[in-house]
Amino acid sequence: MTVIAMTREIGSHGSEVAAGVAAALGLEIINSEIVVPHVAGSLGVEQSAVQRYLDGKASLLDRWQIDKRKLSQHTLDQILNLALKDNVLIRGWGAAALFQGIGGVICVRVCAPMALRVRVMMERLGVKDAEAIQQEIERFDVGHSRAMRAAFNFDWNDALMYHIVLNSARVTIDDCVKAVCDLAQHQRSQDDSKTKSALAERLREINSGDHQ
Repeated sequence: MTVIAMTREIGSHGSEVAAGVAAALGLEIINSEIVVPHVAGSLGVEQSAVQRYLDGKASLLDRWQIDKRKLSQHTLDQILNLALKDNVLIRGWGAAALFQGIGGVICVRVCAPMALRVRVMMERLGVKDAEAIQQEIERFDVGHSRAMRAAFNFDWNDALMYHIVLNSARVTIDDCVKAVCDLAQHQRSQDDSKTKSALAERLREINSGDHQ
C-alpha cells in the first residue's frame, strides 16, 4: 500500500510535485474538495467557513461557529478513513502530524525561498506587484500555521516531522517527484498489514477521544 502525507508552501511548486507523484504511482490526491464537505457536514456549518478556518482566514463568526476539538476530530477521522482506502496522497490537513509513528506512511514537505514563491505566485495570478504578493504570502503563512497549531497541535515548519524535505529552488520538480517515488517504492516493501493495523488503531484512538 502507498500513503503519502504532503505539506507544501504556497508558491513552492508543491502542487506540481503532488500531481507528478500521484500520476507516477497511481495515487488518488486527497484535497480540500474531498475533505471539506464531509467535515462541514459533520460540524453543521458552511463549507466556506471550514476552508477559511483551515486557511487561517476565519472571521469572528467562523471561530464562534466552529468547535476546534470537533473540527480536529472530524478532520482526522475523515483522513484516516481515506488513508485506509490505500494508494492516496493527502495534501495538507496536519496529516504529517497525524501519521507520526505509523510505519509505511511517508511524510513529505515541499518548500522554497520567498523570492521563488513570490515569482511563482506573480506568474499564476498575473500580478506585477511583488511586494503585495509577498505580503499576502506572509499573511497566509502566519494564518495557516496558527490554524494548524490550533486545530491539530502541529508545527508544519518542523523538519523533524517529515521523512524528506524538498527545496524546489534547488531540486527540479521532476527530481522532487523522483525522490518521493523512490522513497515510496522502498516503503512498499514494508508489511502492509502492520501499516493498516496502525492506521486503524489511530482511528480508534481518535474516535474514543484518546488522541492528543
